[in-house]
Amino acid sequence: MPLFGSKKKAPPPKESIAKLRETLDMLEKREGFLQKKADAEIANAKKFMQQKNKRAALMCLKRKKTYEAQMEKLSGARMTIETQVMALEGANVNMETIKAMKAGAASLKGIHQDMNIDQVDDVMDDIREQMDLATEISDAISQPLGGEVYDEDELLNELEELEQESLDEQFLGGLNKAPAVPSGKLPVAATPSPAAAPSKSKAQVDEDAELAALEASMAL
Repeated sequence: MPLFGSKKKAPPPKESIAKLRETLDMLEKREGFLQKKADAEIANAKKFMQQKNKRAALMCLKRKKTYEAQMEKLSGARMTIETQVMALEGANVNMETIKAMKAGAASLKGIHQDMNIDQVDDVMDDIREQMDLATEISDAISQPLGGEVYDEDELLNELEELEQESLDEQFLGGLNKAPAVPSGKLPVAATPSPAAAPSKSKAQVDEDAELAALEASMAL
């Protein structure tokens, strides 16, 4: 018979993580409360020292030490729980990953149950056969009716002759349309007369006067 009764079913990881986080919040609040108590004892000890009451100040410091000892224990407990939370989260992630991988493997197995490499080869052979048949049908449809067969080389030679005739006609037509060479002397272009220098405006004259005055003052 088990010492602590019957063995209980382990809670889900998410439930355990939530419970541990609640405990962390409680410990953090408790630690904050003890910190305020310790700070208050320090303030009281300073006040008693100003009043020359050394014994009361010592009692305040003792209580402060007690609060600090409890805070240290709470800090250690928080560290342990945080480690547990990280371990549970990591284990939960691993579990969900394994579940997903198992589901994927099962799906692949179900797909491949009715499929093997021989069936794939047969399907590919059927596809190639149908493609060849389609090519043959297309070639048969594209054949001209009436059994007329033309010599491709003969047609190409005829096309080249037509192109050469077209070039000869263009060349002869260009010679007939050539312009006549003019007789006599060519007209001489008029030489442009030099432009008169533009007269300076009043503003430019004023600027030149100011610059001359400035140079004169600098020379002095």
